[in-house]
Amino acid sequence: MPDTAWDLPIPCRAGLHGRNTMSDDTQIVVDFLKSKASTKSKFYFNDFLDLFPGKGPREVKKVLTNLVNTEVLEFWSSGSTTMYGLKGAGKQAQAEGESH
Repeated sequence: MPDTAWDLPIPCRAGLHGRNTMSDDTQIVVDFLKSKASTKSKFYFNDFLDLFPGKGPREVKKVLTNLVNTEVLEFWSSGSTTMYGLKGAGKQAQAEGESH
């Protein structure tokens, strides 16, 4: 059994017109978050736009929503802004007694 949510296989659907598949896109997001895990656990939506220069904001939002729906990512809200992070990662998760 995987140790963390981001070690689980990611459900996906095939991409269209030669674009990356949803699985490729989700892997890009997970790899980005893992690479930053030692310094930062939550990211703004705009941080993810740079990962997909050929995609519009709506397409990137679909990738992130898919990851939230499959419980790989989670939303975090300060009340005025929403951020994304790996499920169970960061100080907030530790304070709430969640474990990975």
